Amino acid sequence: MSKNLIIVESPAKSKTIEKYLGKDFQVLASYGHLRDLIPKEGAVDPDNDFAMKYQVQDRNQRHVQAITKALKGADTLYLATDPDREGEAISWHLLEMLKAKKLLKNKSVHRVVFHEITKKAVTHAIENPGEIAINLVDAQQARRALDYLVGFNLSPLLWKKIRRGLSAGRVQSPALRMIVERELEIEAFKTREYWSITAKLSQEKQEFKAKLTHYNGEKLSQFSIEKDETAQAAQQTLLAAADGSLLVSKLEKKQRKRNPAPPFITSTLQQEAARKLGFTTKRTMMVAQQLYEGMDIGGGEAAGLITYMRTDSVNLAAEALENIRALISEKYGTDQAPKEPRSFKTKSKNAQEAHEAIRPTLAQQTPASLKSFLSSDQFKLYDLIWKRTIACQMIHATINTVSVDLQCGSELHIFRSTGSVIAKPGFMAVYLEGKDDNKEGDDKETFLPPMKEGQSIPLEDIVTNQHFTEPPPRYSEASLVKSLEEHGIGRPSTYASIISTLQNREYVTLETKRFYPTDVGRIVTKFLTEHFTKYVDYNFTANLEDDLDAVSRGEKSWVPLMHDFWKPFTALIHDKEESVQRKDVTQEAIEEKCPECGKQLSIRLGRNGRFIGCTDYPTCSYTRNLNDDGTQANEPEVVPDRKCPSCESDLVIKTGKYGKFIGCSAYPKCKHIEPLEKPLDTGVECPKCKKGSILKRKSRYGKIFYSCSDYPKCDYALWNVPFKEPCPTCDWPILTLKTTKRRGPEKVCPQKDCKYATPYEGDPEDVNGPTS
Repeated sequence: MSKNLIIVESPAKSKTIEKYLGKDFQVLASYGHLRDLIPKEGAVDPDNDFAMKYQVQDRNQRHVQAITKALKGADTLYLATDPDREGEAISWHLLEMLKAKKLLKNKSVHRVVFHEITKKAVTHAIENPGEIAINLVDAQQARRALDYLVGFNLSPLLWKKIRRGLSAGRVQSPALRMIVERELEIEAFKTREYWSITAKLSQEKQEFKAKLTHYNGEKLSQFSIEKDETAQAAQQTLLAAADGSLLVSKLEKKQRKRNPAPPFITSTLQQEAARKLGFTTKRTMMVAQQLYEGMDIGGGEAAGLITYMRTDSVNLAAEALENIRALISEKYGTDQAPKEPRSFKTKSKNAQEAHEAIRPTLAQQTPASLKSFLSSDQFKLYDLIWKRTIACQMIHATINTVSVDLQCGSELHIFRSTGSVIAKPGFMAVYLEGKDDNKEGDDKETFLPPMKEGQSIPLEDIVTNQHFTEPPPRYSEASLVKSLEEHGIGRPSTYASIISTLQNREYVTLETKRFYPTDVGRIVTKFLTEHFTKYVDYNFTANLEDDLDAVSRGEKSWVPLMHDFWKPFTALIHDKEESVQRKDVTQEAIEEKCPECGKQLSIRLGRNGRFIGCTDYPTCSYTRNLNDDGTQANEPEVVPDRKCPSCESDLVIKTGKYGKFIGCSAYPKCKHIEPLEKPLDTGVECPKCKKGSILKRKSRYGKIFYSCSDYPKCDYALWNVPFKEPCPTCDWPILTLKTTKRRGPEKVCPQKDCKYATPYEGDPEDVNGPTS
């Protein structure tokens, strides 16, 4: 029996650490939180200083038993859960449970923390143990209690005033408000027309463009030219004035420096993985967890490949800086590393400088050297982290810029052209940070031919360009995380769960990687902003996060903080239960009378979203749909060039419980329906009936699956993408693509009795579209 017992959070981590420490140490996993608040009202008692009632979760009973059994034969217990608030709380909960069982008599208990899973970091932590940081535990308990009290008190109110099954959260509600407000901003946006005028020039066989900046002696603004007629008149005037060439009146050459971005913290990793790799926040954190926990990288050696992935700090350890600078000198040249290591200022007030940014545990482990040991997703994310880390310690990029003013006939008309060239790429040779919502051409380098003042440049043409102003873009995952971070809403470990919750609750949908609020999401936000304004206010939410951070630093006590929150919140809940009626929330009056009874019409919320209905319901049952943009729809959209195959009536687009579909306009006499989107033919023959082909379909709940085109005669179906490739083990005619957290994407045999599986090297997203 081992004398030392170490508790970590995940089994993958436990295997790696056990290899480092030898036979005197046994490492067991807690599998996350071992206990949680009882899942019913009364788990948090505001009248008793917010005392909390916990219970061991059913799925964790066996883990608790394994830990207690192992502890009986050990002399020393090391609590080595993750180095953050949640990890501290997990250790504290386990310690409290073991104390209650009286299993700690004559045993030493230590808290150990490491930010990377390498032999050196783990052994150093064991040699320098500490104690549980109770301030971090208090902050986690306060956060958990707040979330519980908001959920258990505000959610039932939503059930009463809107519909059953809804929920509101302390952090998710302000995030939803962001998405809804952006959508309202887009809907209210008024497009405005404007024109620009561009000169096309050629010098030394190189073509380039210049934009009109001054016309008739006046500097042009965006809306100086708003009509086609004005633009055409200006074009003719300029062509006449130019007489075939423009004169270089001013030429400016400048040199600017561009510095690298800091190493990754949690939020910037999530944003950049979304921009460059197309990863969701959830997928990014899942893969980062795998890289942190470690894997076999050859020769039986297991190692964590990156430092802890939940961090606010951009700090890099001195030893890591030495490794990075040594690699830069060796791989890119000594002149590519600055004289002194770069340091970056951490924005977060609560970031602990003892923590580090997300970096490779060893810079010399290049992505190329590890590629054969990593799945496709692991390699992509490691490559991103490695490049960002190396680049942040390289010299700045030097960029030469040129600006040229060109006269058109006289000083009254001026065109301007700008160009740039990278003189010394510096860090840009390794990595360049992505941007959100780039306009086309933003990142394109423009190279100008050699010119000098007083030179005449041949003019090829002057053209007019029509433009329209555009509304602000909808949030992507990257831009939403960035906005949450800028507003101080949530913390690194919560961004992924916030986004998942909004989607799971069907408050938002993600289409073409952009968030759209659902009708229910709009109504919930309207209710909360009108009646719980303070609690979905961005500043209030951010200030509350700051207060929780102050608790974690030991600057505030958590119980008075809870009282300050609870008293006005519970009073408001009781007030709204009495003063707000359901129709005030779910109905919105419009200036139109019912065509059937003459009573007022209103926009209402039903099971399938918003619609227009009579306020005299159920006496009058008149209803009609709303358009996608929330405007009133008078008649359903007719499907062009098609008739109902059953009765020859028009086919129309309808909206039902599971979204839009095509139905017969003669309903209820004719009940013909069909999906709006035709199933995609994968081109793979059905292995069961050998007659139909496998089609990609969408279930009523929106989940992708694959089934035979000859359904219902053939009921063969799959959840995973099929390949037209026989199984080498059992000769089944097809294989499928299966992706798991531990093994990544694999080609597997769909037959239950066959265990064939082989790694898939391509991108899962490229096979018949998204796989989930």
